[in-house]
Amino acid sequence: MEKNQKIILAAGCLVTFGLFFIDPFFALIALVCVLALLMSFHIMGDMAAYPLVTAELSENAREIVVTNAGTERARNIRVALVPLNVEFEVASLDPDEKSGFSLTSMVSEAKAVVTYENSAGREFSRSYPLSALGAGYDPTEPMFPIFGNK
Repeated sequence: MEKNQKIILAAGCLVTFGLFFIDPFFALIALVCVLALLMSFHIMGDMAAYPLVTAELSENAREIVVTNAGTERARNIRVALVPLNVEFEVASLDPDEKSGFSLTSMVSEAKAVVTYENSAGREFSRSYPLSALGAGYDPTEPMFPIFGNK
């Protein structure tokens, strides 16, 4: 945990302790806020070094764009397009870096299975539906998978 985060939590604990002498109900409200801050800082620390490689179809449906939307370098990226029987590799991508792979013809629908590693060697795998009409986007899926999908 960083120094600034510790200072914020310590100040929150002091405010909670001070509110206890004014009104215990206000102290409980402040305690809930401090616990929510503690949980948020823990989740932020867990996601500090996490690569998240995404694959999407370009506007002209002739290129697969691979993007690292995470916070750490992704290595040994392998993308398989199902059912097109096309596979390609990208050596590494830094955070917010993109790479493209051109296809010989347009793709109407496919699924991209992306496998990659972080700098510690832990392997991740995700699949993305690709569609030229944009039907593969799911607005209910979280941007950063937190619970069990790392």
